Amino acid sequence: MPGMRKLGMDQDYYAWSPIVTRKPLKWPKDARIAFCLIVALEHYEFQFKEGAFVPADVPGGYLGRRPFPDLANYSHREYGNRVGLFRVLEVLDKYGIKATAAMDASIAEHYPDVISECKSRDWEIIGHGQALTQVITSKMTEEEERAHIKGVLDTIERNTGSRPLGWWGSEYGESARTPAILADEGIRYLCDWPNDEQPYPINVPSASMFSLPIMLEFDDVYAHWNRHVPIDRWERLVTEGFDVMYADGAGQPRVLAWTIHPWLIGQPFRIGHLDRILDHILSRAGIWQATGSEIIDWYAKTA
Repeated sequence: MPGMRKLGMDQDYYAWSPIVTRKPLKWPKDARIAFCLIVALEHYEFQFKEGAFVPADVPGGYLGRRPFPDLANYSHREYGNRVGLFRVLEVLDKYGIKATAAMDASIAEHYPDVISECKSRDWEIIGHGQALTQVITSKMTEEEERAHIKGVLDTIERNTGSRPLGWWGSEYGESARTPAILADEGIRYLCDWPNDEQPYPINVPSASMFSLPIMLEFDDVYAHWNRHVPIDRWERLVTEGFDVMYADGAGQPRVLAWTIHPWLIGQPFRIGHLDRILDHILSRAGIWQATGSEIIDWYAKTA
C-alpha cells in the first residue's frame, strides 16, 4: 500500500514559503546581499574510526579511496591546514573579510595555530562535526548522536574559549532529529539545508533557531572537485550566479553564504580565482559582509 502523505510540506522543521510571496528583507544600509564567507577547517583522519560513516564521495575527485594507509588522500587534505589556509588568509585579509570558520572538533583539539589565526581576525567559529570522516546519520542512536554533538561543541569551547552558536554538519550530515538536538545544545543557526536565498525559522521544541542556507552550487568542492567543473568555468559560475542574485536583491534582498575549502582553493593555481571572485563581489555597492551570527541576529530582530 502506498505511503500516506499529508498536504503541503512532508516534514515539520520549516514552513512552505515561496520567496516571491514574502515581504522584502531589509539588511543594514539597505544592502542587496548579506555575504557570509564560510571557511571549512576539516581533519581527514589517518585511520577511520570503526563504525563511522564516511560517504562514498569522500575524498572524491580523481584519487579515489584507497586501502589503509591512504597516504595520498590524507596528506592531500592535510595540505589545507599546513599551506592552503595561509594563502586563503592572505587573500581574505586583502579585502578585510571577517569570515566564519566551520571548525571540526579534531582541528580544535590538535591545531592551535589554526585557532590562533581565526581568533586574531575575530572570525566566528561554528561547529562542523567531529571530523570529515565521521558523519552524522540516522544509523546513530539518539544517545550516540547527542554524545557526538555535545562532544564536538565541548571540544571547540574548551580549545577556543567560546561555544559555537552555528553549525554546519560534516558533509551536511544529519539524522531526522539533528536540528532539535542542536537546539538543545544552544545552537542558534544551522547551515545544512541549501534550499533558499534568505534565512528562515526552523521549528524546534526547545529554542529559537534559524536556517542560514548555503549556496551549495557555488561550493568549490561540490562544483569543481566532485562535478569536475573546470576551475576557470567555476570562477565564471560563481560570478555569474552572484550577478543574478545581486540583480534580484534590488527587489528582494538575499543572503549569499559561500563555502570554500583551503585544501582545494588554497592550491597555487587556484588561489587567484578566489581573489578575482572576491574582487568582483566586494567591488559592488550594497554588499553587507558579515558573519553567520551577525546575519541571523539581524534577521531575528527585523524579519
